[in-house]
Amino acid sequence: MASITRITARQVLDSRGTPTVEVDVTTDEDVLGRAAVPSGASTGEYEAVELRDGDDDYHGQGVLQAVSNVNETIAPELHGMSVLEQVVLDDALRALDGTDDKSNLGANAILGVSLAAAKAGAATLGVPLYRHLGRATARTLPVPLMNILNGGEHADNNVDMQEFMIAPAGAPTFSEALRTGVEVFHTLETVLQDRDYNTAVGDEGGFAPDLRSNEEAIELILEAVEKAGYTAGTDVFIALDPAAAEMVEDEAYVFWKSDPDTERSSEDMVEFWSTWVDQYPILSIEDAMDEDDWSGWTMLTDAVGDDVQLVGDDLFVTNTNRLSRGIDGGCGNSILIKPNQIGTLTETLNAIEMAHTHAFTAIVSHRSGETEDTTIADLAVATDTGQIKTGSASRSDRVAPDDDRSPVRPDDPRLAARGPERGVNLRLHPRVRACGGRARDVACHRRAER
Repeated sequence: MASITRITARQVLDSRGTPTVEVDVTTDEDVLGRAAVPSGASTGEYEAVELRDGDDDYHGQGVLQAVSNVNETIAPELHGMSVLEQVVLDDALRALDGTDDKSNLGANAILGVSLAAAKAGAATLGVPLYRHLGRATARTLPVPLMNILNGGEHADNNVDMQEFMIAPAGAPTFSEALRTGVEVFHTLETVLQDRDYNTAVGDEGGFAPDLRSNEEAIELILEAVEKAGYTAGTDVFIALDPAAAEMVEDEAYVFWKSDPDTERSSEDMVEFWSTWVDQYPILSIEDAMDEDDWSGWTMLTDAVGDDVQLVGDDLFVTNTNRLSRGIDGGCGNSILIKPNQIGTLTETLNAIEMAHTHAFTAIVSHRSGETEDTTIADLAVATDTGQIKTGSASRSDRVAPDDDRSPVRPDDPRLAARGPERGVNLRLHPRVRACGGRARDVACHRRAER
């Protein structure tokens, strides 16, 4: 029953026109699960290996070897296995690859099979993927962290910080949070146009103008929040992803677009972020320090960890070994979850479980090279993370996890309410939930500690 009869992979294009892997898993009951794998632009050094062909086709970015690994190596090995035994399947995939970083078969090949099998399992049971994965845990819709202004590696402009996001954490429901974010996004377009700024968008759908400074990006967003009819620090908060690993040159931090001649130490960066946290209604900062700057992360957490969410993306790369080191070292208080950083669904779920067990928050995230696969929406609901990053309010690959194409239904009564609470749940670290005194009126509900 529910045994795999066929696994087929193919090469498709992601949102940037770069090849990626799509996988179909078919069972003996003629049930199909299909998944497409995303790809990052700014990737952490410790991520699982994404296999690329390196030949003349697609400027070396083809994935035909990964496709072949699925069709010729993985498919025969998993034939006859049950799609209802996800851990067993993923263990078999890891054993077949035989490396810690998935460099033999490729994390893009392995993850495609892992996710497609999970979808086939959900279809076999006749339930949505989030219900299949989360069961009773799947009860809360997340706050969308919307990337409305792009810089860094995600945009061809002079802004150093990679992502300036808004978190409509004051909204009582997911639908209202989404509407709030969209209204602020479109108001920001008008604010930019009024200043004759370019309103072209970057990789993730956010605007990507040249600005006078990184600070101006926040000021423009705060103006858009106010003009859209909302209150910053109560209805809408700022979330940042500076992608600090991209700023490191010769062991110093350099704002390589706006201030390339100034070198900053870890202490300088801690002071920089402390000033911003005091000055602006910032709820979350992701990758504020380099992925190898463990002592810098500890200093930053000691300085502002009681006031904001400090998220490790490149630092943790959805890897329980690195997350465990961060927990022990007091580095951050949150982890970004990207399944393709680690390569299997089971390992992804393990990272989320470890985070929650140690009172860290977890944020499920897209990549800059996306498809219209909406698995991350299911994953966020299944694991009750309370937060999700899908990009901006433009480009179909960014809005797909939020809109009617997603199988996650905001009108599902099991998701729309939970006792006295409403559907939106910003699951905050207990030290962070007051947001430095600026968010006490926000709907920051948190489950009891596990």
